[in-house]
Amino acid sequence: MDSASVDRGSATAPVPTHDAPRKPVGPAPRTPSRRGLLGTSAGRKAVMAVTGAALVLFLIGHMLGNLKIFLGADSFNHYADWLRTVGSPALPNRTLLTITEIVLVVCVVLHMWAAVSLARRAAKARPVKYAAKRKSQANGYATHTMRYGGVIIVLFVIWHLLDMTFGTVNPKGGDATPYDRMIAGFQPDRWWVALFYLVAMAMVGLHLRHGLWSAFQSLGLTRRPRVRSTLQTTAVAVSAVLVLGFVSAPVCILIGVVK
Repeated sequence: MDSASVDRGSATAPVPTHDAPRKPVGPAPRTPSRRGLLGTSAGRKAVMAVTGAALVLFLIGHMLGNLKIFLGADSFNHYADWLRTVGSPALPNRTLLTITEIVLVVCVVLHMWAAVSLARRAAKARPVKYAAKRKSQANGYATHTMRYGGVIIVLFVIWHLLDMTFGTVNPKGGDATPYDRMIAGFQPDRWWVALFYLVAMAMVGLHLRHGLWSAFQSLGLTRRPRVRSTLQTTAVAVSAVLVLGFVSAPVCILIGVVK
C-alpha cells in the first residue's frame, strides 16, 4: 500500500468527538402542591360531609318544631317565640338565631361548591363515557336529579323565608303570629304553594338518601352484601321519615285537618 492510499484513508476516516455526555431526557420535576386540603378531592368530600351533617341536624330540628303545630296555636307560637329569645336576657333577641342562620348559609354555599367542584373534577378525569353503562347507586335516579333538585331546593328556601319568616308573600303579612301565617300559607286556594312544598321536600329526601349512601360508601361499609342491603334500607327510611314529617303539616292544613 502506497503512502497516497494511506493519506486518503486518513482523510476520510471519522473524526472522534469529545462532546460531554448528554443527560437523559425525562419528565420535569414536580413542584410540591400548594393547594392545601381544600384543593384535594378528599378535602372537598370532607367539606361535603361536615356541611351535609350540619344541614341534616338542622332539618331534623326544624321538622320537630313544625310538628308542634299539631299541638295547637299556643304550643307552636311558643316554640317560634323561643327561637327568637333563646339566650335572653344574656344575649339580645335573635342573636343565636341569627348566628344559626349565618352558619346555615355558609354550610349551603360550601356544600354546593364542593359538590360542583367534585363533579367537574370527575368529568375532567373521565372525558370519554364508558361504552357500557355501569349499574350502581351512583347512576340511580337520585344522582340524575341532584343538579335540578338543588336548584328547586334553593328557590324553595327563598320562597319559604319570604312566606313564613318575613311574611312578605304571606296572606296574613309579617305582623301575624307564626301559627296564623302557617295556616294561611297552605290554604286550599294556595294549593300551588303546597305542591311546591311537596316537590321541594321530595328533592330533599332524594338528596338525603343519596348523601347517606355516599357517606356509607366512603366509610367502606357497603362491601358486604348483607350490610349493604341494611344500609340501603336505612338511608331510605331516614329520608322517608324526614320527608313525611315535613309534609304532614302542609297536607293536613290543605285538607282542613289543622285549622
